[in-house]
Amino acid sequence: MKLDHVLLATDFSSPAQRAEEYACFFAARKHARLTVISVLEFAAGMDPAYPVNHQYLTERMQEASVLLTEAKQRIANRGISASTRIETGPPSEAIVAAALTEAVDFIVLGTSGRSGLAHVLLGSTAERVISRAPCPVLAVRSTGGTEMALKRILVPIDFFDCSLDAAEYAAQMANESGSAIRLLHVMEPVSYGLDFTLGDATDLARVRERRLRQLEELATALVAAGISTTSVIRGGIPRNAILEESRQWSSDLIVMGTHGRRGISHLLNGSVAEAVLRQADCPILAIRSPKFHPDHRRLIPVSVRQSLSR
Repeated sequence: MKLDHVLLATDFSSPAQRAEEYACFFAARKHARLTVISVLEFAAGMDPAYPVNHQYLTERMQEASVLLTEAKQRIANRGISASTRIETGPPSEAIVAAALTEAVDFIVLGTSGRSGLAHVLLGSTAERVISRAPCPVLAVRSTGGTEMALKRILVPIDFFDCSLDAAEYAAQMANESGSAIRLLHVMEPVSYGLDFTLGDATDLARVRERRLRQLEELATALVAAGISTTSVIRGGIPRNAILEESRQWSSDLIVMGTHGRRGISHLLNGSVAEAVLRQADCPILAIRSPKFHPDHRRLIPVSVRQSLSR
């Protein structure tokens, strides 16, 4: 995995403070550069020169400058050198733009895990960043009180390319940290056919057996690479099954591939990664655009990936 430059996006809230701890954790492990960004939310089209807007931005800028200086000192106390920047505009757009400008390999940010009407009306900065980011995004919802560890990584697998990318990224992390991986495949509930009959039980058993073989093949490849790996199949709604497995296994991190859907497709189909993000007890690492060094050694052989890919 390529992790030379980490971008921490903060609004100085409790989740953002926990995200800062994770950003420092990964930056220290990889001796990576760390950039801390704070975005002053400002709607597109508003005139920053208008007196009221100008006063608002000036006050927010002063406040953010003080808080960023304090954050930079906290980070320095951990032995990590950080640079800071302040941007204005819609937060998700500013964070993605900064990630592109800075050519970062990893974004870390906190999320409040909103749901219900507030989520529908306001959306989530974390979810919007995940859907557009040019690199993996670590979203941290927890507010502290738990050990900073990376011992157990849960990797949901649906055998599409994005989940196999996530598996490779998780394998690289586990290989460097000595973490254990659990592969999870979720078989969704049976749907009714046009004649209102259930699918043939024999066909369902055959599908389950095929998925078991595929999971075992992937697990075997990871074990051969020296990674402690187990696998499990659950039935149910994907987001619920992932959350339940994560809690029962006490995972420290969930690494998920995401299609990064936007627009009407997103509204109709949603995103499992984003649904999990709202309720997970541990951080979620969303992989839409994985970053690897050009000469990295694949831990999941190409031949295995080709045999697994849908």
